[in-house]
Amino acid sequence: MKTREAVYLKVVEILSDLFEVDVTDISESSRLYDDLDIDSIDAIDLVVELKSYAGKKIGPDDFKSVRSVGDVVNAVCELLGNE
Repeated sequence: MKTREAVYLKVVEILSDLFEVDVTDISESSRLYDDLDIDSIDAIDLVVELKSYAGKKIGPDDFKSVRSVGDVVNAVCELLGNE
């Protein structure tokens, strides 16, 4: 089972590597669209990466209400059965 901290670090790594977001700009309260400039196409790429990481199918409804990095971490943890 992956810890919440491990999931958070993976999300930060993906945001940094895939979208060239500066790690220092990323926190749990960072809003994907407003603060990190992640658009809807980027969000799809993020979900694809997270699907690979989680090893589980991620449906559109799983990330429907995701707005912040913390929301992403919570959604992944929920998929993994951490919460």
